[in-house]
Amino acid sequence: MFTGIVTDVGEVVSIAPRGELRRLRIGCSYESDSIALGASIACSGVCLTAVAVAREGARTIFEVDAAAETLAVTTVGAWVEGTRLNLERALKIGDELGGHIVTGHVDGVARIISRDDFCDRAPEGRPSEEISMSRFWIEAPQDLSRFIAKKGSVALDGVSLTVNEVDGDRFSVLLIPHTLAVTTLGARRAADSLNIEVDLMARYAARLSEVR
Repeated sequence: MFTGIVTDVGEVVSIAPRGELRRLRIGCSYESDSIALGASIACSGVCLTAVAVAREGARTIFEVDAAAETLAVTTVGAWVEGTRLNLERALKIGDELGGHIVTGHVDGVARIISRDDFCDRAPEGRPSEEISMSRFWIEAPQDLSRFIAKKGSVALDGVSLTVNEVDGDRFSVLLIPHTLAVTTLGARRAADSLNIEVDLMARYAARLSEVR
């Protein structure tokens, strides 16, 4: 279980095929002795299991196996060496639930339709304007759009965000400078793909409605 609050940005160090699996080595700044074998780590929203951990130079490398289903329904199949990933460790009892309940079970792949940056005029003496906020319009897979509601929650590449507007299969989110700076979303542009996980509460509410 996760919250969608990113605690590190890692990087894919290498990828090796293993039959129907892919073994990924991911570099991060977590302490190596804090990652137990079998621990769950959300990698850009995908819950993966650490199967090996080592310290290499100034960073920790943990290894995960991505199965065929994961490769088929998430963006993991498109990751290459150097791909940057939003990382989050699994919740512990007593941890603050700062975002919303996220399982790490990605529902599908969404696409960025557009990105608009809003800039504050730089104070006198500053070299350029600074981005104060960015609006992303996202297109969700058609079968997921019914779970997305205005002011509801959604996880995009593992980042907990609030839905701002909804228009059919499309919805918008607003990102503050901090989110843009400490996650991979700051580098995202139109046409990029994102792992999407809809709100768990919305999924259960829809199922209960169907039963009735």
